[in-house]
Amino acid sequence: MSSAVFDKPSLLQRILPFFRGFDWMLLVMLGLLASIGLVAMYSSGYDHGTRFYDHGRNMLLAAGILFVVAQIPPQRLMMLAVPLYTVGVALLIAVALFGITKKGAQRWINLGITIQPSEILKIAMPLMLAWWFQKREGQLRPLDFVAAGALLALPVGLIMKQPDLGTSLLVLAAGLSVIFFAGLPWKLVVPPVVIGAVGIILIVWFEPQLCADGVRWPVLHDYQQQRICTLLDPTRDPLGKGFHIIQGMIAIGSGGFWGKGFMAGTQTHLEFIPERTTDFIFAAYSEEFGLAGNLFLIVCFLLLVWRGLAIAMGSATLFGRLMAGAVSMIFFTYAFVNMGMVSGILPVVGVPLPFVSYGGTAMVTLGLALGVLMSVARAQRQAPDAPRQAL
Repeated sequence: MSSAVFDKPSLLQRILPFFRGFDWMLLVMLGLLASIGLVAMYSSGYDHGTRFYDHGRNMLLAAGILFVVAQIPPQRLMMLAVPLYTVGVALLIAVALFGITKKGAQRWINLGITIQPSEILKIAMPLMLAWWFQKREGQLRPLDFVAAGALLALPVGLIMKQPDLGTSLLVLAAGLSVIFFAGLPWKLVVPPVVIGAVGIILIVWFEPQLCADGVRWPVLHDYQQQRICTLLDPTRDPLGKGFHIIQGMIAIGSGGFWGKGFMAGTQTHLEFIPERTTDFIFAAYSEEFGLAGNLFLIVCFLLLVWRGLAIAMGSATLFGRLMAGAVSMIFFTYAFVNMGMVSGILPVVGVPLPFVSYGGTAMVTLGLALGVLMSVARAQRQAPDAPRQAL
């Protein structure tokens, strides 16, 4: 008998199975975005103490979470849907009852450590809705979509009450993408879109009257109303509420086509850009790398979203298709909203630019989301002959 039978596998042979089935195009896009994030953070955060190193640490933590979650089959992930959603909603209720208030917002709770439960719902919400539709595959009725809407409305309402408009929009977008991909009829999609478009036109048309001193809008909080009015006319308060938007647009415009060069952004390094390492890091990046750098960044995000949707279309299960589609749209929403608010076409909300903005919680959430996407991709590659349906 050959002694080779008793040879132990090498370390490489034992590690390789954990990486088998990974979607390498997805990893390439992730690597490019992470590299852009590190370069932008080094420049914008060079005088912010250890922010560059902390940003790198957060990326490594997110990569570790991605790797671990990618090892879990989608069927196992589906089992976490109901418990994770239930815990998330329960914590949101606890926040509403006895949460910690900071800067006028009640978003945190102390459980030995201070956490922000709304972050859990960014993943728990699409996970729950994907589970819901998977259980009803082949027998969907209009009432199932109504129930899904109720499951979505509960946490979104609790998050908006904190108030946290940015996170509520992200959770809403993630949930709506699952409902849409599950087969929501177009006749139910078109009316809200038309109403929203008409509402935006009316607000823009009557902006002087709606944003006059003393006018109070129903439903919205004062700060939310001020953000919309500031978006429509940032020069109304150029040194106050309009300062962020004005400085962001100046930085983006001053970058020109090629940018001012790495570490050469005057708006950035003279500290005219508020929150230049977090929500407004896109303005700092634009100033130094210009339109060319922006186009490269946008292409990277579009390729990431496109690859995610391709993974969704190739999944053999409804749950996998819905989760992969939802995660893809989460990245699209993050990037679109952040770039839009910094460019002055959307109200300023607390939405980071994925892998570029500083923030540990957001980075962990994104790593978890990519891990789910990679899990769906691995299941697809390891069962290439499984029947597939179009998204």
